[in-house]
Amino acid sequence: MYNYLAEFVGALILAYVLLATTNPVAIGLTYTVLILLFSSVTNGYFNPALTILMASINELPLSNVIPYSLSQIMGALTGVEIYKRFKF
Repeated sequence: MYNYLAEFVGALILAYVLLATTNPVAIGLTYTVLILLFSSVTNGYFNPALTILMASINELPLSNVIPYSLSQIMGALTGVEIYKRFKF
């Protein structure tokens, strides 16, 4: 259960940073920090396309693809909403 929550939070933060800044260094650092923070809980995919890719090469069980993807999509949509409501 914590792995789905970690994917949700990671996708939320990543989507917010992607929208809030256009600096590729900040985006890369954010992704790196997220992977370091959540590496003990999840593999840090934070992206449904990457989740599907990892499942297709048998690095992720197929039973986790839909829950991971839904968590990531909902996290990213929440990040977009936070950005829209609180942009400065």
